[in-house]
Amino acid sequence: MGARILVIEDNAPNRNLMSYLITAFGHTPITAENGVSGIETAEREKPDLIVCDIQMPGIDGYEVARRLKGDPCLEPIPLVAVTAYAMVGDQERVLAAGFDGYIPKPIVPRAFVGQLEVFLHRRRRTGNGRKAPAPPGDGP
Repeated sequence: MGARILVIEDNAPNRNLMSYLITAFGHTPITAENGVSGIETAEREKPDLIVCDIQMPGIDGYEVARRLKGDPCLEPIPLVAVTAYAMVGDQERVLAAGFDGYIPKPIVPRAFVGQLEVFLHRRRRTGNGRKAPAPPGDGP
């Protein structure tokens, strides 16, 4: 049985591509067009994994991370940033903000779902998405 993956992304073509890939690999995408609806959807749906853009109108991905990780019911859900922020130091900033992982845009379609599945496997092994160290060569 596939995982339920919430995609919080304001750009429709990016959201559609991620949803397509998630579906093609046997998972179920749930989508939200902005941070506010993403938080509401996460609260309602309790997905297995959340993928979130950083640069969005209204509340950005950093605020989404703060709110999700501040909620004891949502905190264990792995949260992965998919972002165009790819300069030196951006990955560290994203992880320090509470994200469990980082995938730079543009995504590589052949690798994208595999990158997400790393977090699903960690969650299954540990009961959450954050505690198990990644095996060598296993991380995004």
